[in-house]
Formats: sequence, C-alpha cells, structure tokens
Amino acid sequence: MLQGLLGIAVILIVSRLFCDNNKLVRYGPVLKAFLIQVLLAFIILHFHAVQNVVDHIGNGLTALRNATLAGTSFVFGYLGGNPCPFAITPKSSTFIFAFQALPLVIVVSALAMLLFHWRVLPFFVKILSRFFQPLLGIGGALGTCSAAKLFLSQTETPLLIKPYINKLSKGELFSLMTLGMATTSGSVLVIYALILGEHVPNVMMHLISASLINIPGAIVISRLMVPHDLKPTDGTATQPYEFQNSLDAVYEGTSQGLNLFLNIIAAIIVFIALIYLTNSILQSIGNLFDIKISLQIILGLIFKPLVWLMGVPWEETTQAGAILGLKTIINEMVAFEAFSKVPADALSTNARIIMAYALCGFANLSSIGIQIATLGTIAKDRRSQVISLGFRALIAGTLASCLSGTIVGLLMLL
Repeated sequence: MLQGLLGIAVILIVSRLFCDNNKLVRYGPVLKAFLIQVLLAFIILHFHAVQNVVDHIGNGLTALRNATLAGTSFVFGYLGGNPCPFAITPKSSTFIFAFQALPLVIVVSALAMLLFHWRVLPFFVKILSRFFQPLLGIGGALGTCSAAKLFLSQTETPLLIKPYINKLSKGELFSLMTLGMATTSGSVLVIYALILGEHVPNVMMHLISASLINIPGAIVISRLMVPHDLKPTDGTATQPYEFQNSLDAVYEGTSQGLNLFLNIIAAIIVFIALIYLTNSILQSIGNLFDIKISLQIILGLIFKPLVWLMGVPWEETTQAGAILGLKTIINEMVAFEAFSKVPADALSTNARIIMAYALCGFANLSSIGIQIATLGTIAKDRRSQVISLGFRALIAGTLASCLSGTIVGLLMLL
C-alpha cells in the first residue's frame, strides 16, 4: 500500500518539477481530475455492473475481430485464420500477426469513417465531451478531444477541433499533446488484446479501462507541467470528413486503415531488426569483459525505480522496466509483443495488470514527430510551440499512463 502511495506522490512531484510557470498552477482542477481518475478506476475494478458493461464493449470489439478473421480467412486461407491443411508440430502456432491481427486496423478504420458519415461517432463524442468538460475543468475544444481519444488516434483527434487549434492557450495545446501521448485508439486496442492473449487476466477489460482513466491522468500531469493560463477555449466537434455516401466513407476509411497497416508492419520490422543489431553489438562488447549485456537489460535498469514505484515487486522490476523502456524509445506495439514473450513465472498477475495500463499509450519518440507533423500542418502558426513542447509531452504522457498503472495497482490491494 505504501509503495503505491509513494509512487503516486513521486509521479505528481516529478510532474510539478517540470512545471514551466509555478505561479499559474491551480491545484483545484488538478485535484479534481485526479479524484475523477481514481474514482473511475475504482468503479471499473470493484463494481460488477460496470464490469459487465465493459465486458459487453469488449464483446463488441471481439465481434469486430471475428468479422476481420472472416475476411482474412477468405483472402489468405489458413494464413489468415482458416484451419491449417497440415499437422502442426508441438509448441508451434499458425497465428501470423500480419495476416490475422493487424488487418483489424483496416476494418476498424473503415467502420469509424462510416460511423462518422452517419453522425453516430460525433454524437457519442459530443455526449462524452459534455461529461468531461465540467469534471476535468476544461473547455469545449479540449473536452471534445478528450472524448474523441476513446475512439480515434492522435492524428485524427485534432481534426475535430481544427478551427480552434490556433485559439488554444499554451497549456491547452500541451494537454492536447499529452492526451495524444497518454492514450491509444480503438483501431489498435483489440490488437493489443490479441497480442497479450492469456498473459493478462481480463485483458480487454483492463485495456478499455486504461483508455478511459488515462484521459483524466493526462489532464492531471499536463496541468502540473504546463498550467492553463487563460480562459478555457470553447468549441464543439466539427466534421473533418465529407463523403458522398456510405460507400465513399468505407472506401476512405479502408484507404486510411491500409496506410496504417503498412506503416505498423514496416515500423515493427525495422525496430525489431534494430534491437537485434543493437543486442549483437552489446553482446560482442559484453564478451570482451565477460558480462551479459543487452538493450533490454539496460532499459530494465533505467526504468527499474519507476516500475517499482508503480507497485511491481522489486525482483520483477528489471523485466518490467525493460518492457516500459521499449515502449518509450520504440513504440507500444513492440513493447506489447515483448510483454507477451515474458515467461509466466517472471511477472506476477498484479505486475502484469499494472504494466498493461502503463503500456497503453502512444508515448514514444516517434510520436513526437507524428504530433509535429499533424499539429504543425493543421496550425502552422503553432508549429514552433509544438516542437518546443514535444519532448515534455512525451514525459507527461509516460507519467500519465504510469500514474494510471500505479492507481490500479493500489486499488487491487483493497
């Protein structure tokens, strides 16, 4: 219990130390957002009725996965999920990530554009925005983005408030960037669940929970680091896409999903290759001094104190720290893949759940470039400010998701 409380205190203090204007910090809204984060986590973890609702959402996402498998099985045969036409050797698997998991992003992207065209997704964003605004003490523009982050990626969300980006205060812009770093999107959530499989109990529930409670967490950390110094910017969601009909919406969504699909495949291939090369070099150096060294060991040692503060037992922190390090310097997809390969006895159940929350976000080095490209294109006048805030947003996003993991680890002890 004390370990978790110390972790929360340290994360908040570190966030405060990064503050760029101490005089503007307003602790009332920060405390309110933090209490909302704790309350949401408590309700999801301890109220069966809420868990049932989350389970139904998870079942809907599973249905999307099954629908995608129907398509991949038809196109790729047994590579895409059909029964294998030959005997499988023991400890082997016919699961192929690129053919059976990743195509889900194409289907979800197409469905999202269709729901945009039908005005279904904007309706839910509007409702949730009205929920977030008073509870988190933010304006309509930021409230819209907070709600949209449950469904959309960090490149799509700012498009909803495109007319208001230039009107955002520095603090609101930073909160927007932190939201992008601290959360994920609906298109990849099921993929995370597929990767983790049975490695985390009730994995879908916890990933959906992380998507929700990371939102107030992002507001907490961002307001401590870059305070909101002006009146909140009002605004409602605009329609970023215009389609001729439903088929046009599906086609556009499919095209966007295909680009994401190819980018994910390319990134995973390149980064895993780079990790392999790095470890080969480190192994050669280690052999000279008769020591075992790898990128994972180095990252594990660097992030060891942070994951311990989150509630992970000390003897498991090197393994957990390595996973968090991979997520930060590379991306969460590679980290989840590494997480799935951790031996069953290397991490306890609670540690696995805590790490699932900590990994559920886009806070990595490449996301800085993505945000500069996205926000810099939408609002060219703010490009230099986005660049100056980029690395700080990465830190804030990492701390926000780690704060969620710490809170959940603490609440699991109750």
